[in-house]
Amino acid sequence: MEGKNNGIIKRRSQLSAAKQAILEKRLRGEHESDHKQIERVSREIKLPPSFAQQRLWFLHQLDPKSYAYNDYDALLLQGSLNIKALKQSIDEIVRRHEILRTCLQIVNGQPVQIIAPALEIPLPIVDLQHLPDTEQEAEVQRLRLENYQQPFDLAQVPLLRLTLLRLKNREYVLLVTIHHIIFDGWSQGVFIRELSILYEAFSSGQPSPLTEIHIQYADFAAWQQNWLQGKVVDSLLTYWKKQLGDNLPVLQLPTNHPSSKAKTSQEGRQTLMISKTLSQAIKKLGDSLETTLFMTLLGAFKVLLYCYTGEKDIVVGTDIANRNRIEIENLIGFFVNQLVLRSYLSEHQNFSGFLQQIRKICLEAYAHQDLPLRN
Repeated sequence: MEGKNNGIIKRRSQLSAAKQAILEKRLRGEHESDHKQIERVSREIKLPPSFAQQRLWFLHQLDPKSYAYNDYDALLLQGSLNIKALKQSIDEIVRRHEILRTCLQIVNGQPVQIIAPALEIPLPIVDLQHLPDTEQEAEVQRLRLENYQQPFDLAQVPLLRLTLLRLKNREYVLLVTIHHIIFDGWSQGVFIRELSILYEAFSSGQPSPLTEIHIQYADFAAWQQNWLQGKVVDSLLTYWKKQLGDNLPVLQLPTNHPSSKAKTSQEGRQTLMISKTLSQAIKKLGDSLETTLFMTLLGAFKVLLYCYTGEKDIVVGTDIANRNRIEIENLIGFFVNQLVLRSYLSEHQNFSGFLQQIRKICLEAYAHQDLPLRN
Protein backbone atom coordinates (compact mmCIF):
# COMPACT_ATOMS: atom_id res chain seq x y z
CA MET A 1 0.00 0.00 0.00
CA GLU A 2 2.84 2.40 0.84
CA GLY A 3 4.42 1.87 -2.59
CA LYS A 4 1.09 2.55 -4.29
CA ASN A 5 0.63 5.77 -2.31
CA ASN A 6 4.13 6.91 -3.23
CA GLY A 7 3.31 6.36 -6.89
CA ILE A 8 0.13 8.41 -6.57
CA ILE A 9 1.99 11.21 -4.82
CA LYS A 10 4.68 11.25 -7.51
CA ARG A 11 2.11 11.42 -10.32
CA ARG A 12 0.28 14.18 -8.46
CA SER A 13 3.47 16.25 -8.19
CA GLN A 14 3.95 15.98 -11.95
CA LEU A 15 0.57 17.56 -12.70
CA SER A 16 0.41 21.12 -14.01
CA ALA A 17 -0.47 23.89 -11.55
CA ALA A 18 -3.98 24.14 -13.02
CA LYS A 19 -4.64 20.40 -12.72
CA GLN A 20 -3.23 20.31 -9.19
CA ALA A 21 -5.69 23.08 -8.28
CA ILE A 22 -8.60 21.09 -9.72
CA LEU A 23 -7.47 18.00 -7.81
CA GLU A 24 -7.18 19.99 -4.57
CA LYS A 25 -10.73 21.29 -5.00
CA ARG A 26 -12.13 17.85 -5.72
CA LEU A 27 -10.36 16.35 -2.71
CA ARG A 28 -12.13 19.00 -0.63
CA GLY A 29 -15.44 18.07 -2.25
CA GLU A 30 -15.59 21.13 -4.50
CA HIS A 31 -16.60 19.78 -7.90
CA GLU A 32 -17.01 21.80 -11.06
CA SER A 33 -20.75 21.53 -10.64
CA ASP A 34 -20.38 23.82 -7.63
CA HIS A 35 -19.07 26.49 -10.02
CA LYS A 36 -22.11 26.29 -12.31
CA GLN A 37 -21.69 25.52 -15.97
CA ILE A 38 -20.52 28.29 -18.26
CA GLU A 39 -23.35 28.98 -20.67
CA ARG A 40 -23.57 31.13 -23.76
CA VAL A 41 -25.14 34.53 -23.07
CA SER A 42 -27.07 36.73 -25.46
CA ARG A 43 -24.98 39.05 -27.59
CA GLU A 44 -27.81 41.58 -27.43
CA ILE A 45 -26.98 42.49 -23.83
CA LYS A 46 -24.09 44.57 -22.50
CA LEU A 47 -21.18 42.17 -22.22
CA PRO A 48 -19.07 42.87 -19.13
CA PRO A 49 -15.29 42.52 -19.20
CA SER A 50 -13.66 39.89 -17.02
CA PHE A 51 -12.01 40.99 -13.78
CA ALA A 52 -8.60 40.64 -15.43
CA GLN A 53 -9.72 42.84 -18.33
CA GLN A 54 -11.11 45.45 -15.94
CA ARG A 55 -7.69 45.78 -14.32
CA LEU A 56 -5.85 46.26 -17.61
CA TRP A 57 -8.53 48.60 -18.95
CA PHE A 58 -8.18 50.80 -15.85
CA LEU A 59 -4.39 50.91 -16.21
CA HIS A 60 -4.81 51.83 -19.87
CA GLN A 61 -7.02 54.80 -18.93
CA LEU A 62 -4.19 56.12 -16.77
CA ASP A 63 -1.71 55.97 -19.66
CA PRO A 64 -3.39 55.42 -23.07
CA LYS A 65 -0.09 55.78 -24.92
CA SER A 66 1.58 52.99 -22.99
CA TYR A 67 2.63 49.81 -24.78
CA ALA A 68 3.52 48.03 -21.53
CA TYR A 69 0.79 45.44 -22.10
CA ASN A 70 1.51 44.75 -25.74
CA ASP A 71 2.49 41.12 -26.35
CA TYR A 72 4.63 40.19 -29.31
CA ASP A 73 6.01 37.14 -31.03
CA ALA A 74 8.11 36.43 -34.11
CA LEU A 75 7.29 33.09 -35.74
CA LEU A 76 9.92 31.69 -38.10
CA LEU A 77 8.29 29.98 -41.09
CA GLN A 78 10.56 27.82 -43.23
CA GLY A 79 9.75 26.07 -46.48
CA SER A 80 7.58 26.87 -49.47
CA LEU A 81 4.97 29.17 -47.91
CA ASN A 82 1.41 29.22 -49.22
CA ILE A 83 0.57 32.81 -48.31
CA LYS A 84 -3.06 32.43 -49.37
CA ALA A 85 -3.50 29.44 -47.04
CA LEU A 86 -1.73 31.34 -44.24
CA LYS A 87 -4.10 34.30 -44.60
CA GLN A 88 -7.10 31.96 -44.78
CA SER A 89 -5.92 30.24 -41.58
CA ILE A 90 -5.58 33.55 -39.73
CA ASP A 91 -9.03 34.66 -40.90
CA GLU A 92 -10.52 31.38 -39.66
CA ILE A 93 -8.92 31.76 -36.23
CA VAL A 94 -10.32 35.30 -35.98
CA ARG A 95 -13.75 33.97 -36.99
CA ARG A 96 -13.58 31.14 -34.43
CA HIS A 97 -12.47 33.28 -31.48
CA GLU A 98 -14.71 36.30 -30.83
CA ILE A 99 -12.14 37.81 -28.49
CA LEU A 100 -9.92 38.57 -31.51
CA ARG A 101 -12.78 40.70 -32.85
CA THR A 102 -13.39 42.41 -29.51
CA CYS A 103 -12.63 45.88 -28.15
CA LEU A 104 -13.71 47.65 -24.96
CA GLN A 105 -15.85 50.77 -25.09
CA ILE A 106 -17.47 52.89 -22.38
CA VAL A 107 -21.25 52.57 -22.10
CA ASN A 108 -23.01 54.50 -19.33
CA GLY A 109 -19.67 55.11 -17.65
CA GLN A 110 -18.63 51.44 -17.61
CA PRO A 111 -16.41 49.40 -19.95
CA VAL A 112 -18.18 46.73 -21.98
CA GLN A 113 -16.97 44.24 -24.56
CA ILE A 114 -17.97 45.09 -28.13
CA ILE A 115 -17.69 42.19 -30.59
CA ALA A 116 -17.41 42.89 -34.31
CA PRO A 117 -19.55 40.43 -36.31
CA ALA A 118 -16.74 39.98 -38.82
CA LEU A 119 -13.20 41.26 -39.08
CA GLU A 120 -10.33 40.81 -41.50
CA ILE A 121 -6.85 41.32 -40.10
CA PRO A 122 -4.50 42.94 -42.65
CA LEU A 123 -1.37 40.94 -43.49
CA PRO A 124 1.16 43.31 -45.08
CA ILE A 125 4.21 41.63 -46.63
CA VAL A 126 7.64 43.25 -46.34
CA ASP A 127 10.33 41.87 -48.66
CA LEU A 128 13.81 41.90 -47.08
CA GLN A 129 15.49 39.54 -49.54
CA HIS A 130 17.63 42.33 -50.98
CA LEU A 131 19.39 42.97 -47.66
CA PRO A 132 22.59 41.20 -46.49
CA ASP A 133 22.06 38.83 -43.56
CA THR A 134 23.40 41.25 -40.91
CA GLU A 135 21.26 44.14 -42.17
CA GLN A 136 18.31 41.80 -42.53
CA GLU A 137 18.52 40.72 -38.90
CA ALA A 138 18.74 44.35 -37.78
CA GLU A 139 15.71 45.28 -39.90
CA VAL A 140 13.67 42.39 -38.46
CA GLN A 141 14.44 43.63 -34.95
CA ARG A 142 13.62 47.22 -35.91
CA LEU A 143 10.24 46.24 -37.37
CA ARG A 144 9.46 44.01 -34.40
CA LEU A 145 10.22 46.83 -31.99
CA GLU A 146 8.28 49.34 -34.10
CA ASN A 147 5.19 47.13 -34.02
CA TYR A 148 5.58 46.38 -30.32
CA GLN A 149 5.94 50.03 -29.30
CA GLN A 150 2.87 51.21 -31.21
CA PRO A 151 0.02 51.62 -28.68
CA PHE A 152 -3.42 50.12 -29.27
CA ASP A 153 -6.68 52.03 -28.90
CA LEU A 154 -8.70 49.63 -26.74
CA ALA A 155 -11.94 51.12 -28.08
CA GLN A 156 -11.15 50.08 -31.66
CA VAL A 157 -10.69 46.71 -33.34
CA PRO A 158 -8.45 45.02 -34.10
CA LEU A 159 -6.24 44.74 -31.03
CA LEU A 160 -3.97 42.58 -33.14
CA ARG A 161 -1.33 43.47 -35.75
CA LEU A 162 0.39 41.10 -38.18
CA THR A 163 3.30 41.60 -40.56
CA LEU A 164 4.88 38.95 -42.78
CA LEU A 165 8.59 39.42 -43.49
CA ARG A 166 10.13 37.62 -46.47
CA LEU A 167 13.78 36.85 -45.65
CA LYS A 168 14.60 34.33 -48.35
CA ASN A 169 12.74 32.36 -50.98
CA ARG A 170 11.83 29.70 -48.38
CA GLU A 171 12.16 31.64 -45.13
CA TYR A 172 9.70 34.08 -43.55
CA VAL A 173 9.02 35.67 -40.16
CA LEU A 174 5.46 36.36 -39.02
CA LEU A 175 5.40 39.30 -36.58
CA VAL A 176 2.46 39.13 -34.18
CA THR A 177 1.65 42.06 -31.89
CA ILE A 178 -1.45 41.84 -29.71
CA HIS A 179 -2.77 43.58 -26.61
CA HIS A 180 -2.69 41.53 -23.43
CA ILE A 181 -6.33 42.41 -22.71
CA ILE A 182 -7.42 39.81 -25.30
CA PHE A 183 -4.49 37.38 -25.12
CA ASP A 184 -2.17 35.57 -22.71
CA GLY A 185 0.68 33.08 -22.79
CA TRP A 186 -1.65 30.08 -22.89
CA SER A 187 -3.52 31.72 -25.79
CA GLN A 188 -0.27 31.79 -27.73
CA GLY A 189 -0.17 28.01 -27.63
CA VAL A 190 -3.81 27.80 -28.80
CA PHE A 191 -3.12 30.27 -31.62
CA ILE A 192 -0.02 28.47 -32.91
CA ARG A 193 -1.66 25.03 -32.66
CA GLU A 194 -4.75 26.12 -34.60
CA LEU A 195 -2.65 28.01 -37.15
CA SER A 196 -0.60 24.88 -37.82
CA ILE A 197 -3.66 22.62 -38.16
CA LEU A 198 -5.59 25.04 -40.35
CA TYR A 199 -2.62 25.84 -42.59
CA GLU A 200 -2.00 22.16 -43.25
CA ALA A 201 -5.68 21.64 -44.14
CA PHE A 202 -6.11 24.73 -46.30
CA SER A 203 -2.81 24.13 -48.13
CA SER A 204 -4.22 20.75 -49.18
CA GLY A 205 -7.57 22.18 -50.23
CA GLN A 206 -9.30 20.57 -47.25
CA PRO A 207 -11.87 22.21 -44.92
CA SER A 208 -11.08 23.06 -41.31
CA PRO A 209 -10.84 19.92 -39.15
CA LEU A 210 -11.36 21.95 -35.95
CA THR A 211 -14.62 21.57 -34.06
CA GLU A 212 -16.69 24.69 -33.45
CA ILE A 213 -16.28 26.53 -30.17
CA HIS A 214 -19.43 26.36 -28.02
CA ILE A 215 -18.60 29.11 -25.54
CA GLN A 216 -16.48 32.22 -26.02
CA TYR A 217 -14.43 34.50 -23.78
CA ALA A 218 -17.40 36.85 -23.37
CA ASP A 219 -19.41 33.95 -21.93
CA PHE A 220 -16.62 33.24 -19.45
CA ALA A 221 -16.50 36.91 -18.41
CA ALA A 222 -20.28 37.02 -17.83
CA TRP A 223 -20.14 33.76 -15.89
CA GLN A 224 -17.22 35.00 -13.77
CA GLN A 225 -19.04 38.22 -12.86
CA ASN A 226 -22.11 36.24 -11.76
CA TRP A 227 -20.28 33.44 -9.98
CA LEU A 228 -17.58 35.36 -8.11
CA GLN A 229 -19.75 36.97 -5.45
CA GLY A 230 -21.47 36.19 -2.15
CA LYS A 231 -20.28 33.06 -0.34
CA VAL A 232 -17.82 32.18 -3.10
CA VAL A 233 -15.85 35.42 -2.89
CA ASP A 234 -16.17 35.48 0.92
CA SER A 235 -14.54 32.04 1.16
CA LEU A 236 -11.68 33.08 -1.12
CA LEU A 237 -11.19 36.36 0.74
CA THR A 238 -11.05 34.52 4.07
CA TYR A 239 -8.14 32.41 2.84
CA TRP A 240 -6.17 35.30 1.34
CA LYS A 241 -6.73 37.59 4.33
CA LYS A 242 -5.41 34.86 6.61
CA GLN A 243 -2.46 34.19 4.33
CA LEU A 244 -1.43 37.78 3.66
CA GLY A 245 -2.70 39.76 6.64
CA ASP A 246 -3.05 43.53 6.64
CA ASN A 247 0.59 44.58 6.31
CA LEU A 248 2.75 42.85 3.74
CA PRO A 249 6.52 43.16 4.22
CA VAL A 250 8.43 45.29 1.73
CA LEU A 251 11.70 43.74 0.64
CA GLN A 252 14.61 46.17 0.83
CA LEU A 253 17.07 44.93 -1.77
CA PRO A 254 20.58 46.43 -1.63
CA THR A 255 21.49 48.50 -4.70
CA ASN A 256 24.72 50.01 -6.00
CA HIS A 257 23.05 53.43 -6.34
CA PRO A 258 20.05 55.22 -4.79
CA SER A 259 16.84 53.95 -6.37
CA SER A 260 14.17 56.35 -7.60
CA LYS A 261 10.86 56.38 -5.73
CA ALA A 262 9.02 57.24 -8.93
CA LYS A 263 7.14 54.31 -10.44
CA THR A 264 7.97 53.43 -14.02
CA SER A 265 6.84 50.81 -16.54
CA GLN A 266 10.39 49.69 -17.15
CA GLU A 267 11.08 46.01 -16.95
CA GLY A 268 14.10 43.79 -17.18
CA ARG A 269 14.84 40.20 -18.01
CA GLN A 270 17.93 38.23 -17.09
CA THR A 271 18.72 34.95 -18.82
CA LEU A 272 20.71 32.30 -16.96
CA MET A 273 21.88 29.05 -18.53
CA ILE A 274 21.87 26.11 -16.12
CA SER A 275 24.06 23.11 -16.92
CA LYS A 276 22.48 19.75 -17.69
CA THR A 277 24.08 18.27 -14.58
CA LEU A 278 22.63 20.97 -12.32
CA SER A 279 19.24 20.76 -14.05
CA GLN A 280 19.07 17.02 -13.43
CA ALA A 281 20.10 17.50 -9.80
CA ILE A 282 17.37 20.12 -9.26
CA LYS A 283 14.76 17.84 -10.82
CA LYS A 284 15.95 14.90 -8.71
CA LEU A 285 15.66 17.01 -5.56
CA GLY A 286 12.14 18.06 -6.50
CA ASP A 287 11.10 14.48 -7.23
CA SER A 288 12.38 13.33 -3.85
CA LEU A 289 10.40 16.05 -2.05
CA GLU A 290 7.31 15.90 -4.33
CA THR A 291 7.78 19.48 -5.49
CA THR A 292 7.43 20.75 -9.04
CA LEU A 293 10.33 22.48 -10.78
CA PHE A 294 8.63 25.83 -10.16
CA MET A 295 8.32 25.13 -6.42
CA THR A 296 11.94 24.01 -6.16
CA LEU A 297 13.30 27.06 -7.98
CA LEU A 298 10.96 29.38 -6.04
CA GLY A 299 12.39 28.01 -2.81
CA ALA A 300 15.94 28.60 -4.04
CA PHE A 301 15.03 32.13 -5.18
CA LYS A 302 13.58 32.99 -1.78
CA VAL A 303 16.69 31.71 -0.03
CA LEU A 304 18.76 33.93 -2.36
CA LEU A 305 16.60 36.94 -1.43
CA TYR A 306 17.13 36.12 2.24
CA CYS A 307 20.91 36.04 1.69
CA TYR A 308 20.80 39.50 0.10
CA THR A 309 18.42 41.13 2.58
CA GLY A 310 18.35 39.11 5.79
CA GLU A 311 14.54 39.20 5.60
CA LYS A 312 12.77 35.99 6.65
CA ASP A 313 9.22 37.00 5.72
CA ILE A 314 9.32 37.07 1.92
CA VAL A 315 6.52 37.69 -0.57
CA VAL A 316 6.87 36.82 -4.27
CA GLY A 317 4.26 37.40 -6.94
CA THR A 318 3.70 35.06 -9.85
CA ASP A 319 1.28 34.59 -12.73
CA ILE A 320 -1.03 31.61 -12.99
CA ALA A 321 -2.87 30.58 -16.16
CA ASN A 322 -6.20 30.38 -14.26
CA ARG A 323 -7.45 27.77 -16.74
CA ASN A 324 -8.90 25.48 -14.09
CA ARG A 325 -12.04 24.62 -16.07
CA ILE A 326 -11.96 22.16 -18.96
CA GLU A 327 -14.29 24.21 -21.17
CA ILE A 328 -11.89 27.18 -21.33
CA GLU A 329 -8.69 25.24 -22.05
CA ASN A 330 -8.93 25.79 -25.82
CA LEU A 331 -10.07 29.41 -25.76
CA ILE A 332 -8.03 32.45 -26.71
CA GLY A 333 -8.40 35.24 -24.17
CA PHE A 334 -6.96 36.92 -21.09
CA PHE A 335 -7.47 34.54 -18.16
CA VAL A 336 -4.23 35.09 -16.24
CA ASN A 337 -4.38 35.97 -12.55
CA GLN A 338 -1.62 36.90 -10.12
CA LEU A 339 -0.86 34.93 -6.97
CA VAL A 340 0.97 36.27 -3.94
CA LEU A 341 3.15 33.59 -2.34
CA ARG A 342 4.26 34.40 1.20
CA SER A 343 6.65 32.23 3.19
CA TYR A 344 8.71 32.41 6.36
CA LEU A 345 12.31 31.25 6.70
CA SER A 346 13.35 29.76 10.02
CA GLU A 347 16.91 29.43 11.28
CA HIS A 348 16.02 25.96 12.58
CA GLN A 349 14.68 24.79 9.21
CA ASN A 350 16.72 23.01 6.54
CA PHE A 351 16.11 23.52 2.82
CA SER A 352 14.02 20.35 2.52
CA GLY A 353 11.72 21.57 5.25
CA PHE A 354 11.46 24.99 3.62
CA LEU A 355 10.54 23.38 0.29
CA GLN A 356 7.73 21.51 2.00
CA GLN A 357 6.42 24.86 3.24
CA ILE A 358 6.70 26.27 -0.31
CA ARG A 359 4.84 23.24 -1.69
CA LYS A 360 1.99 23.68 0.79
CA ILE A 361 1.74 27.43 0.11
CA CYS A 362 1.68 26.91 -3.66
CA LEU A 363 -0.94 24.15 -3.62
CA GLU A 364 -3.21 26.20 -1.35
CA ALA A 365 -2.75 29.26 -3.57
CA TYR A 366 -3.59 27.22 -6.68
CA ALA A 367 -6.77 26.01 -5.00
CA HIS A 368 -7.75 29.64 -4.27
CA GLN A 369 -6.57 31.16 -7.56
CA ASP A 370 -10.00 32.39 -8.68
CA LEU A 371 -9.93 35.58 -6.61
CA PRO A 372 -8.72 38.50 -8.77
CA LEU A 373 -5.73 40.30 -7.28
CA ARG A 374 -7.62 43.61 -7.25
CA ASN A 375 -10.08 42.20 -4.67
